[in-house]
Amino acid sequence: MSKITLSERVRYGFDTFMARGTVALIGGLALTSLAFIFLMGFLVSITGVAPEGSDRLNPLEAVWSVLMRTLDAGTMGGDTGWLFRFAMLFVTFGGIFLISTLIGVLSSGIDTKLEDLRKGRSRVVETDHIVILGWSLQVFTLISELTLANANRPGSCIVILSEEDKVQMEDTLSSILGKRPKIRLVCRTGSPSNITDLGMVNVQTARSIVILSSSNAHADIQLVKTLLAITSIPRGVPQPYHIVAQVQDPKSSDIVSLIGRNDIEVLLTNDLISRIVVQTCRQSGLSTVYMELLDFSGNEIYIKAEPTLQGKTYGDALLAYKDSAVLGLKHANGTIQLNPPINTPLQPNEQLVLISEDDSTIHLSPLSDIPIDRQAIQVKETNAIGVPENTLILGWNNRVYSIIQLLDYYVALGSSVTVVAEFPDVKVNLSPESLNLRQQTLRYSQGNPTERRVLESIDLAKYDRVLVLCHSDLESEQADAQTLITLLYLRDISDRRKCNFQVVTEILDLRNQALAQVARPDDFVISEQIVSRLLAQVSEQKSLNAVFSDLFSPEGSEIYIKPVREYVALDPPVNFYTVVEAAKQRGESAIGYRCKADANNSGRAYGVTINPKKDRLITFASQDTIILLAEN
Repeated sequence: MSKITLSERVRYGFDTFMARGTVALIGGLALTSLAFIFLMGFLVSITGVAPEGSDRLNPLEAVWSVLMRTLDAGTMGGDTGWLFRFAMLFVTFGGIFLISTLIGVLSSGIDTKLEDLRKGRSRVVETDHIVILGWSLQVFTLISELTLANANRPGSCIVILSEEDKVQMEDTLSSILGKRPKIRLVCRTGSPSNITDLGMVNVQTARSIVILSSSNAHADIQLVKTLLAITSIPRGVPQPYHIVAQVQDPKSSDIVSLIGRNDIEVLLTNDLISRIVVQTCRQSGLSTVYMELLDFSGNEIYIKAEPTLQGKTYGDALLAYKDSAVLGLKHANGTIQLNPPINTPLQPNEQLVLISEDDSTIHLSPLSDIPIDRQAIQVKETNAIGVPENTLILGWNNRVYSIIQLLDYYVALGSSVTVVAEFPDVKVNLSPESLNLRQQTLRYSQGNPTERRVLESIDLAKYDRVLVLCHSDLESEQADAQTLITLLYLRDISDRRKCNFQVVTEILDLRNQALAQVARPDDFVISEQIVSRLLAQVSEQKSLNAVFSDLFSPEGSEIYIKPVREYVALDPPVNFYTVVEAAKQRGESAIGYRCKADANNSGRAYGVTINPKKDRLITFASQDTIILLAEN
């Protein structure tokens, strides 16, 4: 190997210096320029070069003269004396080379910095903020709900870290959400599973962290990597991490919980949507009830200790609030029990689960002065015999299996379910044995539900309900477009054949709900909006995850919508205290009502009223219903 020469060492040192970046270049050029100016000023001073007819310049004057000609070539226009002119010409050429290079590097550095800012790579210095990791259709509803939840917290900030372009994220949020004066939105571009990028959004001091799930098949694997990255960063505040994450496959929940331990709240997205679809298809209007419960703009669920009620029964607690509705209990060990037995006594360290407009509106009322109209109560025990039901599922997504299995919990023996989708039989595994069905038989038929001839070939008259599912592998707009086509054909055929079945439609994008209403479905399940609201609720109150898990579970008590005539007389008007007492006598917890006359009025929440003031008189009609928690 040849010996390294001095020129190679100099060239290597120069290359190393140039590779240090813009700051090093600016510093080097600035020092070189200053050295050149002082050197030329010193030479001009000691050689006595001066304008014609002038005395020798002192060092300070010489340096100033050289500096002016370095910065501005026009300065030498008035010079006299050829020796001085040639000296200043050399200075000017040197200035043109050095200063112009410095200006060019400065301009390039500023452009680079602006590009970095545009890419969203600067560090966030927020604390006690909310961090959203990832980007999906859910982010818009999530931010809207978090904005409402934090309206009374001045200076609240939401930071979004995603691999999407920062400017594109900001433009999209601005066009869809508009201005949000009560909350600041900060977008950064980076990988949610990269420790450096997580540090960039200051995740270690965040009040809560929401991890959005992507639509690809490897979403849970990406979630595991993200959780490992978060938990490897030491917490910067005394409070533990508060992480809310979506999990697609229930099998992944164990490893996710193992990583996050008590710091993470897991939402089994597909399972939750399946439960809501099944419950909604059996009770029209139930999706609106869920939307009202999950919406921060109205009533919300709170958990509050009420020591003065210790020793009283759960039935007493149902009537103890005028402006709040009681749902259940949180036991001392942290478990949630919705609608426990009416005679259950409230033990020390137990808390009530309530619905109220705000935590400031939860006030006890005197139990001794409750205006109940006992003459209006007419509790009718209904011993309904289970009748076999026929369900038709149009379309396919990864929730079909769980929907069919959940339906089996509710329907009577001898029921049936039929699935019509475009995939060949060999691609779907819908054998009753693999799904462990006990109450219903299962049939699969290949056909595209967006084709009219396929729907025409189905005997729609024999079905009690039809579920129209969105295609989860398509973009939201395309999936909703196919759902709308199926709906329009379905309604036209049912009108001509005078079929009487309930239609429940799954919609991905809330903006397509107005279009879907043209086809008059009985109910919507806007899956992305429901998941977004659940994420927002749990991110604000960690313990609510257990409440919603119990609420959507087929075991225990759930929300039912029952005819008002089974509880109170229709005339004269009654207050809601009376309704609560009537439901209490049946072991149920009444939380609201639905007016059939407003069932199609979106401005009145489709007739749903949650947590009405209990002393306000209500005039019920024959088709109105009571919303309550019950075992069945």
